[in-house]
Amino acid sequence: MERYEAIGAIETFGLVFVLEAADAMCKSADVDLVGYENVASGYISVIVRGDVAACKTAVESGIAAVEEMGAEVYSSVVIPSPHLDLGKIIDRYSLEQLLPV
Repeated sequence: MERYEAIGAIETFGLVFVLEAADAMCKSADVDLVGYENVASGYISVIVRGDVAACKTAVESGIAAVEEMGAEVYSSVVIPSPHLDLGKIIDRYSLEQLLPV
């Protein structure tokens, strides 16, 4: 993982809600969609990266989009200046890993 200023993530319940969150996140700020993960029992996380302000805006927009649909965001985070070792986790959930070659 190359060094990014920040990563942002949202975890909610269900594919429809995480799609809405990811769409809002990518439309509201200059972030790259890293990937997603179905973490457990329908909870799905979506991860973006970019500069700190963009990740904050993206996460806030994603949360608002999910809440507007009447669902809850289980958790969210923006990590400014993530340690390079977080790449070991982030890379596992990247779209490149999830899509067939």
